[in-house]
Amino acid sequence: MKSARAKSKIWIERRGRMVTLLCVAFMVFVAASILYFVTSKGLSTFVINKASITDFLFGKDWDLGKLDKEGKPVVGALPMIAGSFAVTLFSALICAPFAIGGAVFMTEISPKFGKRILQPVIELLVGIPSVVYGFTGLSLVVPFLRDHFSGSGFGIAAATIVLTVMILPTMMSLSVDAILAVPASLREASLALGATRWQTIYKVVLRTARPGILTAMIFGMARAFGEALAVQMVIGNSAVIPKSLMEPASTLTSILTMGMGNTVMGQVENNALWTLALILLLMSLIFIMIVRILGRRRTFE
Repeated sequence: MKSARAKSKIWIERRGRMVTLLCVAFMVFVAASILYFVTSKGLSTFVINKASITDFLFGKDWDLGKLDKEGKPVVGALPMIAGSFAVTLFSALICAPFAIGGAVFMTEISPKFGKRILQPVIELLVGIPSVVYGFTGLSLVVPFLRDHFSGSGFGIAAATIVLTVMILPTMMSLSVDAILAVPASLREASLALGATRWQTIYKVVLRTARPGILTAMIFGMARAFGEALAVQMVIGNSAVIPKSLMEPASTLTSILTMGMGNTVMGQVENNALWTLALILLLMSLIFIMIVRILGRRRTFE
């Protein structure tokens, strides 16, 4: 009987390992397939259509139906790349102080109020679809900027405001987790040495949780960089480098969502859009690598 039970347990463990291995192999296969497909389609602009990589990354003219003097497509993606980085950086710079301040309030100053009131609100904001944020920005932010500043209201400023609200719950939630991971013994030791609560928060808690907070900032920037629908509704979708924050601009995602449904697979226009998708994929991989590096640093510290 014992040997039969032991064999049954061994078989169950082996079966569990096989199922787990198959699931992991399937996920790796899907990820590798996506990476291969996007890379192969994205490189078609340079391999098949003979476009210049330098002109694509640093060119300022985006006209998919036009050819230059050498017969190459006019696909200068610098306005979209600059727009994506501008919106991402501005929204992260504005959102970071609010996210860190809210996280400190929820964990160190008023933890009971934070858990009962603020935590459900943050979770609710995370679950709101991006189209709702975009429509709200289109109905409130754009008219406000148009009435109180020069321009039509569409532009990087409107997109930055919308993205700031969108990534705030993500940054705040991850910052809360990073601060809660700080051992209570460090707080007690700081207070025992005569430090005030604010000195303990600033000198001990935030410095110890800094890698986790930086990870939260990177995650927020990754979401802002890849956001499509909300940005498309408020940025103006003009493939030019704006001279001010109030002028219409464009991002990689806004041009992709506008043009992908109007192109034919294999044509120059479609290949150029796939190249934009490849840039987005590479930027996502870079964000993931940064997060992993910060995670390793936090583990070592």
